[in-house]
Amino acid sequence: MTSSSATFEEWVKVFHPAPVAAVRLVCLPHAGGSASFFFPMAKAFGPAVEVMAVQYPGRQARRHEPGIDNVPEYADQIFAALRRLDDRPLALFGHSMGAILAYEVAIRMRQAGLRAPARLFASGRRAPSRYRDEQVHKGSDEEMVAELQGLGGPNQVMLTDPELLAMILPAVRSDYRAIERYEHDPHVRLDCPVTVLVGDSDPLVTLDEARAWAEHTTAPTELEVFRGGHFFLVEQSTKVIELLARRLSV
Repeated sequence: MTSSSATFEEWVKVFHPAPVAAVRLVCLPHAGGSASFFFPMAKAFGPAVEVMAVQYPGRQARRHEPGIDNVPEYADQIFAALRRLDDRPLALFGHSMGAILAYEVAIRMRQAGLRAPARLFASGRRAPSRYRDEQVHKGSDEEMVAELQGLGGPNQVMLTDPELLAMILPAVRSDYRAIERYEHDPHVRLDCPVTVLVGDSDPLVTLDEARAWAEHTTAPTELEVFRGGHFFLVEQSTKVIELLARRLSV
């Protein structure tokens, strides 16, 4: 099966269905991440918010599918899976690469004439218009592992297991290739509010780069700074969930 033929159920995981929730929160993981990263968030919200997590190809149950190595194709396919969810307000939460994908999905929602996201939560990622010369995807496996270890993300033990590495690195490399070659469209702006979340010691995002998200929407933008590095939302999960709950009014 190719990614383009994947079903909604393959793209979107609902760990705790909440059919009467007033709002849905669709979560998009970081490069190399999987839907299960957001299981704790889904559990924390319970029935108040229906949390859905996007499952990228090339990992977990989709590990036999080829990865996607460019943002436009990623966003097109995610949007195609999500566009049926127009019966209730929907917010988007993306971390790192997921923030850019959430932004691009929101653009496609607007272009398709669907209701705008209730809010875009952009976590751990500089604004689309802020670029750095990053070439991790061109490095060796050892260099890529060192990058992942340096960011201190979840499942660090996997990075020391050769068999697991052989399974996950192709998807990680595809994700890095996608995000490191990404170019935004300067002529497009969103019309939904944006909440930007960033760790105060994140090596991949400065506060100025985070504030620049305000340039990408006509609606209000706010910046929330948490203690921690690139994966601050793991250590500060309670505070992050409290913030999301307030903004989603639940």
